[in-house]
Amino acid sequence: MKYRLDDGQIEVVDDAVAEILRRKTPAERVAMVFACNRTMRLLIKGHLHTRHSDWDDERISKEVARRMSHGTG
Repeated sequence: MKYRLDDGQIEVVDDAVAEILRRKTPAERVAMVFACNRTMRLLIKGHLHTRHSDWDDERISKEVARRMSHGTG
């Protein structure tokens, strides 16, 4: 498979991965999205604890939410 990357194409999904995702039920796909969300929150939280050890849990939670919402709201 030849990959084409340009400004109009952000990423290329491997054919095998696409087939695996097609076989998943809607509930399995939703579960994957929630798992990715939890993982991203944990990664951001860990990063913030490392960079800002003086911040309390509330400040970190607010910053995690801000970063995950791209600063909206």
